[in-house]
Amino acid sequence: MTGGAVPSFGRRWWLWPLAAVLVALAVWPLVETWLTNADDQRLVDLDVYRTGGRMVLEGRAVYDFITPAPQLLPFTYPPVAALLAVPLAWMSWETAQWVWTAGVFAALAVTVGFAFRQVIRNPLVFAFLMVACAYLMPIRDQVRFGQVDILLVALCLADCAAKRPWWPRGLLIGLATAVKLTPGVFLIYLLVTRQWKTFWMATFSTALFTLMPFAVIPRDSADFWFRALLDPERLGANAATTNQSMRGMLIRLYLGEGVTTALWLALVAVVGWYGFRFAREALDRGDLMTSVALVGLMAVLLSPVAWIHHLAWVVVVLGALVGNGHDVVRLRVATGVWLFYVVPIPWWGVAIKAADIPVVSPVIGKIVQNGFGLGAIALVWLLGVWLPKRRQIL
Repeated sequence: MTGGAVPSFGRRWWLWPLAAVLVALAVWPLVETWLTNADDQRLVDLDVYRTGGRMVLEGRAVYDFITPAPQLLPFTYPPVAALLAVPLAWMSWETAQWVWTAGVFAALAVTVGFAFRQVIRNPLVFAFLMVACAYLMPIRDQVRFGQVDILLVALCLADCAAKRPWWPRGLLIGLATAVKLTPGVFLIYLLVTRQWKTFWMATFSTALFTLMPFAVIPRDSADFWFRALLDPERLGANAATTNQSMRGMLIRLYLGEGVTTALWLALVAVVGWYGFRFAREALDRGDLMTSVALVGLMAVLLSPVAWIHHLAWVVVVLGALVGNGHDVVRLRVATGVWLFYVVPIPWWGVAIKAADIPVVSPVIGKIVQNGFGLGAIALVWLLGVWLPKRRQIL
């Protein structure tokens, strides 16, 4: 195999069905756990999407409803997401759960296929990587909450990494940005890397998918852009442990709103500058996957709110670290990163804080509570500084 292309397996086609069966068996405990959970704890974000679609069908205000207690969740996505959720509203709740969960794993398969394409030498390797990534905590949360993040990762990654896309390159980034805003960091990436054709297509498609709802649900569209979007509390308690963005970590220091905002803006400038610079340098040396992984980390770190499931970009980070699989040191580092994001480290921090041990609880507990966010910052250094040096050594 050369050039990072996925090989043809000829007569060994039967390995793909076998791989699919192995993946299904391995992830079944994860699926069964969350799809048989208590009704009010089952795929709660999918319930939000589906209810948003139902509001559109019924002609009711999309941004005024909340889901039933105990969740009480509003629809927080741009209007085009509500339009795209209409098919979910046509389905029964049980059918929607299974269709969405299948979609999560299909998107994960696309992401794994692109992120690890240099090492997927047979379907069984693909199956192993699928299962390993499925049990990352950010991916487990996709299944637990019925979240959309891995679908957005797959869209952006496919747009960047497909060798000969059948769609205009940039279209999928625009769609992802219109659905959830945070993939908009890829517009900055395309700009700083001077990918002009893709940048203009991504900008056009973002505008198209953003403005289209004004023709269908104009009242809801205006309500989102001029009211709902300006209320950060609609996203949930910003100080919650699950918010692992830089702003979330700062909020938990309780320094006061003014100081917190000033520090956050300074960190956004510094981390953003280095993150996009490293991404451009990676692309210049031909390391596309590292470049995309760095931009994905920017989507998490620079956002005002980034829940743990937003870290689905860790799958791409792991693919960048593994590379072609020939460097044992990189494989060990990738294994360590995988393990770090498999275990519930932020919740260990909560437990340490609750233990009320002098010094340990308030200091160590806070650091551990912010573990995934701090880990994402460390990954920027790992991909932007350590990995290029590692390539030079080899």
